[in-house]
Amino acid sequence: MWTLLLLDMGSGSEDVEAGASHGTSESGDSSTLLLFVRPGRDRELLEAALSGRYRIETATDVTALESVYDCCLLDVDGFRRAADAIESRRERAEPAFLPFVLLIPEERSDRYVENAWDRVDDVIDLPVKRAELATRITNLVERREASRRLAERERLLTETVEELELKDRAIDEAPVGITLAEPGSGDDPLVYMNAEFERLTGYGPEMLGEDCRFLQGEETDDETRATIREAIDAEEPVSVDVLNYRANGRKFWNRLTVAPIRGEDGTVTNYVGFQTDITDRKIRERRLEVMNRVLDHNLRNKMNLIDGYAELLREELGDEYRKPLEVISETADDLMRIAEAVRKTDHTLSVTDPSGPPIALCDRLSELVSSFEGRYPEARIDLSVTADDPLEVTATGLLTAIEEGIDNAIKHNDDPHPSVEIRVDRPVSQWIEIEIVDDGPGIPDDETYVLKGGETSLKHADRLGIWMMYWVVNALGGDLSLSTREGRGTTVRLSVPAEP
Repeated sequence: MWTLLLLDMGSGSEDVEAGASHGTSESGDSSTLLLFVRPGRDRELLEAALSGRYRIETATDVTALESVYDCCLLDVDGFRRAADAIESRRERAEPAFLPFVLLIPEERSDRYVENAWDRVDDVIDLPVKRAELATRITNLVERREASRRLAERERLLTETVEELELKDRAIDEAPVGITLAEPGSGDDPLVYMNAEFERLTGYGPEMLGEDCRFLQGEETDDETRATIREAIDAEEPVSVDVLNYRANGRKFWNRLTVAPIRGEDGTVTNYVGFQTDITDRKIRERRLEVMNRVLDHNLRNKMNLIDGYAELLREELGDEYRKPLEVISETADDLMRIAEAVRKTDHTLSVTDPSGPPIALCDRLSELVSSFEGRYPEARIDLSVTADDPLEVTATGLLTAIEEGIDNAIKHNDDPHPSVEIRVDRPVSQWIEIEIVDDGPGIPDDETYVLKGGETSLKHADRLGIWMMYWVVNALGGDLSLSTREGRGTTVRLSVPAEP
């Protein structure tokens, strides 16, 4: 029989109470001891001595070593049976420390525990004072807790380092130029530039410490310079299109976004800049501007001139020339309408904005229907909307697309009394659906095919208004569909988000 208790029980009890908190982890949960000890009085004494500060689990089956615990106490018999399993159990617990303690009664010889120190972390000779037993067990448990905290910190540190490395790699390899600058007095010196910035501008690390104004040049717009400077001085984000210069002197258009980065106290610690080459886009925009001016001014003047001379010739020449002169006039009028359609489309798309000011679609459509009834008194126009729903949308440009759809439905209807119905609904809370239904001859397949298949040399849309509607709805993040019923009638459906 083991002797775990001393005669001075009072002293031992005080020691137990004084050290009770040592068996509690930081989370407030008591640590667990596994007593791998044969049943009997000895195990009962151990439980009585340690249960005041630890959760106690008992076992004699070696498989119990695979369970969860913070320290394992083994008697000689248990050690002899479980010795080979201890090392593998330690390895599975890594990187945390998992202690094992061997209890040796005085009547057992050392031959039973040969090389015990190679397997366990402490060997306690019995009998032993309760206080000493508690202290030695507590030291091991606290060592385990410390190792677990350290392992958790190492895990978090590893994850943080990996996350930072991933973010650094993402920034370094991003397909846009990225720079970091420190706030200064007048100048904001660069402290970082990624590889894309170097490729885009031709400048490298030699420019660190310089203000990014080295990208500006003779033709950089003064107003744009001032806009950037004012935003930085006000510690506010800014986005501009700016003409910059590469290291070799070559000009390029840069879509520049600069934003402040603030510390925990709200103070700006850095400015991050994003640079994207938009030269091709700017060239296309300028080209379209010139072509639109040609269509709007030069073509209009030339067509007016042709129409005027055709009218003079009709007065001077006989009836045999009337037909070809009418063809000339009609062709001139068609070209004028195309020019106007191009101008209208360009203007509509330039102001289309998915985040524009909210409009009550019901009220605006009622006004639009009244306008069409005045323009086309022979047409019947019905408006169907959801009751008690103003159908507010923020989609600037949508009303022009709807107007185009109604106008097409009436103009291309060969019935002397065309009929058009506008249906507006909210199929789901964040989407608005507008249907324009007519009883006309339908839209030819080749004019609707191009919306899916694209323009070709053989297929093109004669009605530019369809393209305008398609571009507006797509710019708003919505969908346009057209369907022709058997016999007569077309349904044009515009689905757009109510908010961006």
